Amino acid sequence: MDDLDRTLISLYAAEPRVGVLEASRRLGVARGTVQARLDRLVSSGVVTGWGPDLSPEALGYPVTAFLTLEISQSAGHESVALHLAAIPEVLEAHTITGVGDLWCRVVSRSNADLQRVIDRVVAVDGVQRASTVMALAEQVPYRVLPLLEAT
Repeated sequence: MDDLDRTLISLYAAEPRVGVLEASRRLGVARGTVQARLDRLVSSGVVTGWGPDLSPEALGYPVTAFLTLEISQSAGHESVALHLAAIPEVLEAHTITGVGDLWCRVVSRSNADLQRVIDRVVAVDGVQRASTVMALAEQVPYRVLPLLEAT
């Protein structure tokens, strides 16, 4: 990762719809260089997607909650993870250490609808208990660019 990679990633983070030709013009490098760098960043896993960022709130899901699940150790995490992946309101799930075994970020249409989402989450063999914390406001959105700038 060099300065050109960092500048290229920052450009696409700020303006995801900029074309390769325009990026090459702005950065003062050949179009082929930009394309080769982008291809390498994708193939190495640094750049993981080009899709639009979506707002759950704008899609009708203004409530965010975090669920900590306790999983039956004999059942394992895989069957629970497959179940969670089938629930559209589950935005992400991570195996964790400490109290609980699995952490999920979920969204719902309302506080009352959150109960429906929780009921779907726990409706699988292996989930023994769930505790829920509701988000009141987002203070720092998900971000990765500061890591890029720190490298």
